[in-house]
Amino acid sequence: MKTISPLSGNILIEINKAEEVTASGIIIPGAAQERPSEGKVIAVAADADDQILVGDVVIYKKYSGTEITYDDKKYRIVPDGDILAKYVESDAI
Repeated sequence: MKTISPLSGNILIEINKAEEVTASGIIIPGAAQERPSEGKVIAVAADADDQILVGDVVIYKKYSGTEITYDDKKYRIVPDGDILAKYVESDAI
């Protein structure tokens, strides 16, 4: 089985693009929605920032990185410098 392993300080992020349904029941497809800027970290390059770990949910620059599709899932490969924040438990702040 092949996997994706980011290189050169990059981070592989899984994008969750779900269809949105309005209150009146109209389905807005993912292509018509605003571009997501957060996702779950799937893999981290060996030389990437130590603060970002696999499993973290992060916020990254909106137009950063390269979007790819692999095994019918959407991913984005983003430089570690374009990660703006990550979600943490409130007692950890």
